[in-house]
Amino acid sequence: MSMFKRIRNIFAKPEAPLKERGILEIGPGDICEVSMVTYEVTGRTQNARRKAVVLTLRDGANLSYLVIEEREENKYALYRPIDGRLDSIQDVPATMDLDGVVYHLEEQYNGHVATTGRTPFMQGGDQSVWQYQSDDMKLLRIEWMDGRFMLYEGEDIPPADVRVIRGGA
Repeated sequence: MSMFKRIRNIFAKPEAPLKERGILEIGPGDICEVSMVTYEVTGRTQNARRKAVVLTLRDGANLSYLVIEEREENKYALYRPIDGRLDSIQDVPATMDLDGVVYHLEEQYNGHVATTGRTPFMQGGDQSVWQYQSDDMKLLRIEWMDGRFMLYEGEDIPPADVRVIRGGA
């Protein structure tokens, strides 16, 4: 190595370390852990107006969905898809009884979402969401987009139970 290169290397700024992405920034190909289960993120749906992200998670053959809402503190809920059908967007009730569990409508909203990777709705657009909660704190989520309903059952997750294992840059 020449003397000039040695001197230049002494004064050169070191490369900045890559900043690890947080849970709100990860997407397809990243790895996260939820309640001590490791998942690969295969899809991401983002509602920027609500500051909400739904990550499609794969653990082997099982699919789960992590809903993250950025509020005073991030709020997390883990859902699994369930079989069910509704005939019309106008027929979504305020209370639902599924297998003896009564869910009460907490919130309904509409918004534009953007998707990347493998998600239940393969392209972005306007989406309607209904979120329910039962008396024993179980959660139900209904999504409608492009004439298609998706139903999910889940539970709230403490923030300490969610972490990024590998988030690319």
